[in-house]
Amino acid sequence: MTLNFTVYGQAGQLEEEMRTVSWFGVRSIFRHRLLGVYEERVTIWNAGSMDEAIERAEAEALEYCSDLDEVEYVRFSEAYAFDGVPEDGAEVFSLMRESKRPPEEYVRRFFATDDERTGSL
Repeated sequence: MTLNFTVYGQAGQLEEEMRTVSWFGVRSIFRHRLLGVYEERVTIWNAGSMDEAIERAEAEALEYCSDLDEVEYVRFSEAYAFDGVPEDGAEVFSLMRESKRPPEEYVRRFFATDDERTGSL
């Protein structure tokens, strides 16, 4: 999507600036001290750049923490730019990691470690 912005240049002249806006998924990590768990949250942002999406996600992360007891943003976020607009089945985040582990070992190491909490907190 391209948005047109009107900006004022030197001597008050009107200039039109075109800015491309895309959707980004941003994964942020939080520590819940009382629960003894870490949380990964993926939020989506309509922004002009990946840096802007991360900046906005980090501001939201701090706000999220302020609403909860003993939760801290661990200052780690990573972003993913995706094509199009969100709709059913849209991919909002993807991470590739090199590993020589076989599939079952890979999943046990990084995702199904038996330390995850599923369902309600």
